[in-house]
Amino acid sequence: MDVISINAEFAPAYEKLWQLSRYKVYYGGRGGGKSWAFARALLIRGVQQPLRVLCAREFQNSIADSVHRLLSDQIKDLKLDPYYTVEKARILGPNGTEFSFEGIRHNISKIRSFEGVDVCWVEEAGLTTAMSWDVLIPTIRKESSEIWVSFNPELDTDATYDRFVTNTPPNTIIEKVSWRDNPWFSDVLRAEMEYLKTKNYDAYLNVWEGHCRVMLDGAVYAQELRDATTEGRFLDLKYVEGVPVDVFFDLGKHDQTSIWFAQKIGTWFHIIDFFQYTGKHMSYYIKVLQRKQYVYGTVYLPHDAKSDTVSAEHTVEAQARRVFPRVRIVPKLSVEDGINAARTIFPLCKFDSKRCADGVQSLKHYRYEVDPETKRYSKKPLHDWASDAADSFRYLAVSMKTPRSKGDGPGKAVRYLGELGQSLGWMG
Repeated sequence: MDVISINAEFAPAYEKLWQLSRYKVYYGGRGGGKSWAFARALLIRGVQQPLRVLCAREFQNSIADSVHRLLSDQIKDLKLDPYYTVEKARILGPNGTEFSFEGIRHNISKIRSFEGVDVCWVEEAGLTTAMSWDVLIPTIRKESSEIWVSFNPELDTDATYDRFVTNTPPNTIIEKVSWRDNPWFSDVLRAEMEYLKTKNYDAYLNVWEGHCRVMLDGAVYAQELRDATTEGRFLDLKYVEGVPVDVFFDLGKHDQTSIWFAQKIGTWFHIIDFFQYTGKHMSYYIKVLQRKQYVYGTVYLPHDAKSDTVSAEHTVEAQARRVFPRVRIVPKLSVEDGINAARTIFPLCKFDSKRCADGVQSLKHYRYEVDPETKRYSKKPLHDWASDAADSFRYLAVSMKTPRSKGDGPGKAVRYLGELGQSLGWMG
């Protein structure tokens, strides 16, 4: 057997990467060398034995968003070129080792096909939602398979932090690392760190020390979320039989389609459920609603539901009206007016802490843009992964504050009686 000599150094904090464990979780501040150490360890293991590695992240619009470049650079640094072939979207070893790269959120169906993976490395895992973890973890089920998790934390209520740090599962190696654990911490990064430390100490604690923030800077609903937490309005809500469930859509073409589900119980709005997916036509989401078997009241759609370009078949509004007897188009207001409506309605809302977890995570991360000239927060929210659920919540708030026409009143609840996909109608 040939003996392979690899000259690779690791900081002491990463020695546990060589131990077998179901979960290996490294989190903390910038400059701790997490990604660098993970990449090196996996490449070395892939030379030692055939290894199937899935490099995943919540969002990956292109291979440039992945750790493909990092791994390629480490192959050169470690002089492992004879043992790997770097392709455009894969990295292969002659012994059968394979590195694949996938985004989780937009490829749920594809992720489920990776059950033969030996190691799944989830990079920038702080953004990974509860739904994504619920899909990914049971998929990585090969005997002795491992899930490696690296991230810089933001909020202690984020799904990844809650799942692995607050409620650490058995058979987990967990390490909090920072720049102090990196013997190769550069002078350039040190200068950036010291500058932020003097300018914004709270931001320094989060970015460089890996401490969680109480609330994200510029969070649109910061006070509303604090109040809801303090008042215990994130809780285990039960679906109340016989009370109609109103449904609020934000339609995603290339983004997420986000749906909130709410019941009016006394003076409260019970936000009992949330669903989000991408790349599907309205017929898919209609079936999602039917599977939930709620008693439905009104389905609220945004103004672009009237557009022929939203669906490949018919307008979203037309498809919804064929199935649901009560469909309304939400009045088109400015984003600012919609946010004000959401702030007004927020104190009247209770949220199911489990079924709405991913939606609430988006609300917590929904923040204002930074003005490039003044460096202050503008009045325009940042358009990112959190926007779609926040837009849907704005539509909920606008709808709750907008008087219904006579034909759209509370009326009688309706429930789908037939099998999925059959046009057996709805019954009052």
